[in-house]
Amino acid sequence: MSSFVSVPVMTFDHVAQQVPDVAAAVAWYRRTIPGCDVLYQDETWAFVAAPGVKLAFIRQGDHPDHISWRVSEADLQRLAAEHGETIRTHRDGTRSFYLAAPGERWIEFIAYPASVPER
Repeated sequence: MSSFVSVPVMTFDHVAQQVPDVAAAVAWYRRTIPGCDVLYQDETWAFVAAPGVKLAFIRQGDHPDHISWRVSEADLQRLAAEHGETIRTHRDGTRSFYLAAPGERWIEFIAYPASVPER
């Protein structure tokens, strides 16, 4: 008898980079990358869409540099339990956890609940 293993559906969501000045990073990308749109910005973080990618600029020390993979809410809960991690709700309503990856890198698994607008 074979057992069915549920494999999470993951899609690339964004790359996040720590920067010393969020506004300066956004201004530089808007000047340098044609078609770069600001999805969200405040003094602590920004989210921009550039052709083919979403980028987050975060203050140093708030979150690690990371690559983010989008999953369903159910897969987020299952993956967090599997890795012994705690899910955190962000101020924009998204929910995620970070996982250490080889080379002192980080990945984030993120879910966008139905109440959170698509970005």
